[in-house]
Amino acid sequence: MLRCEELRKLYETHLAVDGVSFSLEPGSIGALVGPNGAGKTTTMRCLAGLIPATSGRLTVAGCELTDYNSSALIELKRHLAYVPDDPPLFDDLTVGQHMEFIGRIYDVPDRVEKSERLLDYFQLADKVDAGATTLSRGMRQKLAIACAYLFHPSVLLLDEPMTGLDPPGIRRLLESTRELAKAGATIIISSHLLAMIEDVCTHLIVMQNGRLQFFGDVDQLRQQFPSATTLEQAYFEATSTVTK
Repeated sequence: MLRCEELRKLYETHLAVDGVSFSLEPGSIGALVGPNGAGKTTTMRCLAGLIPATSGRLTVAGCELTDYNSSALIELKRHLAYVPDDPPLFDDLTVGQHMEFIGRIYDVPDRVEKSERLLDYFQLADKVDAGATTLSRGMRQKLAIACAYLFHPSVLLLDEPMTGLDPPGIRRLLESTRELAKAGATIIISSHLLAMIEDVCTHLIVMQNGRLQFFGDVDQLRQQFPSATTLEQAYFEATSTVTK
């Protein structure tokens, strides 16, 4: 379960997120979409416990983040994985050492076999001994995603995960999110590429100017904008109603 109630985030005088509310059940994949500066990344970082909300109530993987106390944040980290658009890796570790490190931290059973399976799936098996600094942008993204999958999080937040990925990498990412959701995980994918993720997402979270413009399942958006033949067209109609 993931619940966001009246989330507000103020950076000094800039209100980045203004009263955003939505909730997703286990097994759901929410597409968080909106133009640059809409507040998507700030929302994701608040949900991940990386920055405190100015006000509002957040419940993520059974953890209340209202007070952002240390015990709640530690418990959250046991159940949540957050992959930013430019994931920070450890420069001194190889691909294989990253997987070993994450596997040990989360005490993953059969971590060696799971690591090998994930690296093979994301086409990184031949890079197991390569240093993080030698990887391309897309490979770094794949490694971060593989690390996130290793401990099977109950909540997965992916911020622009397709940045730098090649077409096979995008297909494997989308297939894997669908399988993870089938296993009961709650997933949010922030992306500008709505046409690519519309086949896997069950819900849409449309933001603009820090506010929630639409939240609901895919069919509801189509019903609200019947003239749109694709979700992308419906998205443009939803965001074009906002007064600049």
